[in-house]
Amino acid sequence: MALKTIDALELAGKRVFIRVDFNVPLDPQGRVTDDARIRAALPTIRHAIQAKAKVILASHLGRPKGKPEDRTKLTLEPAAVRLSELLSQDVILADDCVGDGVKKLVRDLKDGHVLLLENLRFHPEEEKNDEAFARELASLADVWVNDAFGTAHRAHASTAGMARFVKEKAAGFLVQKEVEYLGKALGSPARPFVAIVGGAKVSDKIKVLENLIAKADAVCVGGAMAYTFLKAQGVPVGRSLVEEDKLELARQILERAEARKVDLLLPVDHVCGAEPKETAERVVVNDRAIPDGLMGLDIGPKTLDRYRQRIAGAKTVFWNGPMGLFEQKPWSEGTFGIARAMAASPAVTVVGGGDSAAAVEQAGLVDKMKHVSTGGGASLEFIEGRELPGVKACEE
Repeated sequence: MALKTIDALELAGKRVFIRVDFNVPLDPQGRVTDDARIRAALPTIRHAIQAKAKVILASHLGRPKGKPEDRTKLTLEPAAVRLSELLSQDVILADDCVGDGVKKLVRDLKDGHVLLLENLRFHPEEEKNDEAFARELASLADVWVNDAFGTAHRAHASTAGMARFVKEKAAGFLVQKEVEYLGKALGSPARPFVAIVGGAKVSDKIKVLENLIAKADAVCVGGAMAYTFLKAQGVPVGRSLVEEDKLELARQILERAEARKVDLLLPVDHVCGAEPKETAERVVVNDRAIPDGLMGLDIGPKTLDRYRQRIAGAKTVFWNGPMGLFEQKPWSEGTFGIARAMAASPAVTVVGGGDSAAAVEQAGLVDKMKHVSTGGGASLEFIEGRELPGVKACEE
């Protein structure tokens, strides 16, 4: 099914409801500390403004539990302030997302003006995909546009439910870009196609690994999940984090890769410490086996070199999951090394959200990647081959 996009619609004078993802981090003073998600939505918002639509934006922020202080802490006011700076025009903030007051604001909205509804999750009906709540949101709109890829894997009232009650629907440019890059990386990648997979647990990435083994030419494994694979091969891993109940599964994944003639690369050396702390002594273990008192906390320099060579020879590179405990300086070199290798590569480089996206952002290399996904969970489910409700609702 083809994805219908916002540029295919006539928007002038219409009430255009755009589901955005303004779930941004705030400092204790309530200021936005990272506006990447707001900036990611700008092309769609600007398109609707220039088309003289009445622009209604809706988002969630955090996980309100219905406590009165949540309304102060998790208001979208900081996002409205930052958006108005980025657009160089006023953004009206509603004090709710449904109700008579909101309906009046929508009625009074002029063409080309922007209204941001208050946090959708102040209403538990949003996450329950409650039909009455979805209908009430839909009553504000002539057109529904989903541009919140980060929540596209959730069937909530605003991300999927209300689409049934609005006549015209489409994807925004961000969702279009996500589906294009993730879909191409998995559907018809330029070869060689190299996947880099990290993170703590094999259990979190089973479906991702299975899908990548079916499509990639090589899969480079890092992070704590690598120790489960090494132990499954009989390699001593010291005090490293291991999922004992997933050793058999790890063996099956290794066998599957071998049967499909996919190179599944595991670390050949490690950066270790006695404990996962910034203050722990950094020990480079120049061997696959890790001594008893140590735990692996990052891939070693030889492993990083091997993975760099694979990236350098690739035409498509997909990365999801850090190579180690990158949030702490002694264990960050593997993760940032992968980010730099991808930034230097002429290949189609796609970063699949979550911690890997955070690492690329920290390294200041976002602009050097072809695509950095804004959705950790959504990009993982997309790669697992699952249907995303928020994307399906935009299909023609």
